[in-house]
Amino acid sequence: MTARKATVETYFEGFRQGDHALILSLLTDDIIWDLPGFRHLQGKSDFDGEIENDQFAGRPQLTVDRLVEEGDCVIAIGSGAATQISGVVFHFAFCDVFTFKGELIRRVDSYLVALGDGSTFS
Repeated sequence: MTARKATVETYFEGFRQGDHALILSLLTDDIIWDLPGFRHLQGKSDFDGEIENDQFAGRPQLTVDRLVEEGDCVIAIGSGAATQISGVVFHFAFCDVFTFKGELIRRVDSYLVALGDGSTFS
């Protein structure tokens, strides 16, 4: 596994554990997190505020099925589940594109699709 793929795996583990410090240590100070159709975040402070979205309770279940690396990008494809504060479990598929600057992540583009249970991304 390449160093950048390992960084992406560590990033997802940080979300599984709710480890803000670990996740933030993998990012450049000017990180951009774009969730098309939902939110655009810039900087570690904005990013930190979204690590645990207040519309959800507990930690997400995240499964990375595939990592693809090309140039300064690593693409992660997988699925997950998160419990909304209403108690409804939101099941989703994702494709996250990580763009690196050196060994740190400088941009994340997250594409999410709800999977058939009627829940919505909040």
